[in-house]
Amino acid sequence: MTHTGDATVHASAVLVDNRAVLIRGPSGSGKSHLAFDLILAGRAGQIPKAMLIGDDRVHLQASNGQLVVRPACELAGLIEIRGLGIRRCEFARQALVGLVVDLCADDAERLPPPEALQTNVCGVLIPRIPVGRGFTALPIVLAALIMAASSSSEQPSVDCSKGIGNHMSPNIATE
Repeated sequence: MTHTGDATVHASAVLVDNRAVLIRGPSGSGKSHLAFDLILAGRAGQIPKAMLIGDDRVHLQASNGQLVVRPACELAGLIEIRGLGIRRCEFARQALVGLVVDLCADDAERLPPPEALQTNVCGVLIPRIPVGRGFTALPIVLAALIMAASSSSEQPSVDCSKGIGNHMSPNIATE
C-alpha cells in the first residue's frame, strides 16, 4: 500500500451511498449545515442513504491513488446543528472521497470551466463543486449526485444559438 499524503483538515464529510462528499470552507460558511442537509436528503430518499463521517475536522489519507476520509477521533459521531448545539448521530468510520464541495469559493461561476471542477487533495485528483458565497449549496450538490454529467465530447444542440447545448429545443410550447 502506497501512502502519498495525509492531513487533518477543517472540513466535514458525509458518506453518500459508497463515496464521501468532503465539504470545505471557512468557519461559518455552512459545512455542518450542508452535511446535515445531505443526511436528511438521504433519509427523504432524494439521494442514497447518507451518513456522517465527520464534522468540523476530518483526517484525510491518500493511499493507492485514492483519498480516504475518517472522522477526527475526539469528534466522531458529533455534529453541530445551529440552534440546537452539538448532537450525537450515527457515523461511518471511513470512506473514499468521491466529491469535494468548496463553500464560499472565489472561483465559483455560473458555467465553470472544466479545470475548476476538480481539485488535488493530498496528491489525488477529485471532482469538485465550487459554491459561491451567498449561494445555497444543497441543490447544486444534489444535482451533482443524482444527474449524469454531460460529456464534453457531445455536440451542442443544433438549435442552440449560443453553442453550449443547454437550451430548450423548439417545440409547440416555445414556438
